[in-house]
Amino acid sequence: MAVIALVSGKSSGVTCSALALALASPRPSLLVEADPAGGTVRAGYLAGEGSAAFGMHRLAAADRQSTLAREFAQHFVSLDRDHTGNRMLLPGLTDPSQAPSLARTWDQIATLLGVMDQSGYDVIIDAGRIIAESETRLSTTAYPTPMLRRADAVLLVVRTTQASITSAAPAVRILREELSHNGTGADALGLLLIEEGSFSSSNVQQELQTPVIGMLAWDPDTADVFTHGNYKRTPKALLRSARTALEGPINELVTRRRVQLRLAGVPAVAGRAS
Repeated sequence: MAVIALVSGKSSGVTCSALALALASPRPSLLVEADPAGGTVRAGYLAGEGSAAFGMHRLAAADRQSTLAREFAQHFVSLDRDHTGNRMLLPGLTDPSQAPSLARTWDQIATLLGVMDQSGYDVIIDAGRIIAESETRLSTTAYPTPMLRRADAVLLVVRTTQASITSAAPAVRILREELSHNGTGADALGLLLIEEGSFSSSNVQQELQTPVIGMLAWDPDTADVFTHGNYKRTPKALLRSARTALEGPINELVTRRRVQLRLAGVPAVAGRAS
């Protein structure tokens, strides 16, 4: 099982990519909408199903009342149409103005996600567009930085277009510095490419000097289902490529890093104290 955080330097399809990984996982999965700009899966893919009384925006109050650990799982909603419990969602903020209230809670949530990982779930974190406080540090008040610091893998979502590659370059620098100095190492960072443009994976890897860890098919029909809940269309190509990425290079990265950290005497990544 793994804790995988997806981020972007600019809007690059992070939410659709995270949703694809969560739905394609061969194991039970939990999709966490941690984007400070707010969550969209409940209103989009789930077509408004579920109550706004549940979700990330309620966790800050639970933390203040020392009930976060007890209430955490009560805020999950099902991503499965048949509600099997194998695909779960922690819905995101309903208003970006709620993000500052979570500044002291991100770390506690990261710890609880480690528990989900140990319980057999693949935890996929949609952290949205990065928010930095300097050229070398992510914000610790306006962004879920503790989740990235503890994740097994931090995947920067990049479209294979010149514009997306260009906007990703500053994010690579900031993420590499953050993970190197405050996380478990810069080797947690990789690229998750969306094959929209003409650049090859080797082109992008060379341009950003960061390994490509997975490739997702450019699949507008599935993106439409994920964004608008149009179930008349059957998601195919994107989910197949997401499954391939998870079972192959992403799993290899997670396994390799966990072995290396264990040999170095570092506690399990997701449960590591910050």
